[in-house]
Amino acid sequence: MKKYLMILGVFTGILFLITVVPARCLGLAPVPDSPPAATAVTQTATPVTAAARPAASLCQSYRMLDITSGRVAEISVRDYVIGAVCAEMPATFEPEALKAQAVAAHTYAERQHLLEQEQPTPELCGADFSNDSSQYQACFTENQARQYYGDSFQTSYAKICDAVDEVLPYVLESGGSPIVAAFCSMSTGKTESAENVWGASVPYLVSVDSSADTTAPRYLETANFTAQELQTQLAGLLPDADWDTAPADWFHIVSTTDAGTVQTLTVCGQTCTGQEVRDALALRSAAFTVACADGKFTFTTRGFGHGVGMSQYGANAMAKDGADWREILMHYYPETEIVSFSE
Repeated sequence: MKKYLMILGVFTGILFLITVVPARCLGLAPVPDSPPAATAVTQTATPVTAAARPAASLCQSYRMLDITSGRVAEISVRDYVIGAVCAEMPATFEPEALKAQAVAAHTYAERQHLLEQEQPTPELCGADFSNDSSQYQACFTENQARQYYGDSFQTSYAKICDAVDEVLPYVLESGGSPIVAAFCSMSTGKTESAENVWGASVPYLVSVDSSADTTAPRYLETANFTAQELQTQLAGLLPDADWDTAPADWFHIVSTTDAGTVQTLTVCGQTCTGQEVRDALALRSAAFTVACADGKFTFTTRGFGHGVGMSQYGANAMAKDGADWREILMHYYPETEIVSFSE
C-alpha cells in the first residue's frame, strides 16, 4: 500500500514500510484467521496538507491503474471499500471490526484521491492509486474475492458487504481533512506512535493500549538465520560491517520504545534502526530480540506490522467485548472525528 502521507508539522523522517500485511510482508501466505497478504498500510511522509474538500462532498468513484494492462479503470466507492476490506481483514472477524476497517479503508482512499488532485503522481497516469498492493492499499475484485474465499465466498462476501453498507457514508477526519488511517495486523500489546516509527509526530497516531494482541495467533514468531545468510541479507544495509568478530557479539540492541520496537542497534560495529533490520530480513515486526547459539541466529518478534494506528486483532478483540465500530476507531485514532456525508 502506498506509504502514508503525513501532515501537521515539519517531517523529520521518511516513512518506510508495509504490512499489510505491511508492504514488507507481502508474499507471505496468510495463516488461518490472519489478514490476507496486504495488511498494513503505509505511505510516504510527504509534507502535504490534505486538501480541505467542499462540505458534504465525497467521491462517488475512484480511478485505479491496473499495473498489468496499464489501463485506468473507474471503480465505485462501494466496490472499492468492499474490495479493500476483503483484502485487508479476515471475513471471520467480528462485524464491528469489519466496519471499523471499512471506515479506515474509505478514509485512506479519500485522502489519496485528494493528494493526487493536489500533486499527481506521473506513474499513476491520472489514477488515484494502482492495484499494486506493495505501494497502495490492497483491493480485491469480486472475482479475486471469490477465488480467495473459495467455498465460503457467499457467506464471507455478504458479511463484508453488509458491514461496508452500514458505514459507507463515514470517514475519519482531523482539522477538516481525511486522516492518515494507518493500521497494522497486531501490535506488541501497545500500538506505536508515528513519531517513534516514522520520525514525525501526528496527534492521532500515538501509542494506545492493545493488550489483547498478545493472545493473537502468531503473536510470537521466530526466524532463524545462519551467519552466512545474515551477511548476505544485511550486506546492502551494512556494507562496512566487520563480520570477523565473534558471532555472539554481532548484535547489540541499544534502545527500544515503550511498546518494544527496536529503535537503534549496532551490528558488527555499525549503527542502524530496528526497522531497517526488519526490512532486510523480512521480519514480522521491528519489535525483536536476537539470540545466537551453535552458529545460528534466532530473531523472536512480537506482533505483526509497523504497529501504528489501528490493530486489526485488537479491533476484533474490542468487538468481541462489545465495542462498536465507533468506539474502536476512537480508541485507535484519538483526537479525530467520525464525519458523515449522508445528509
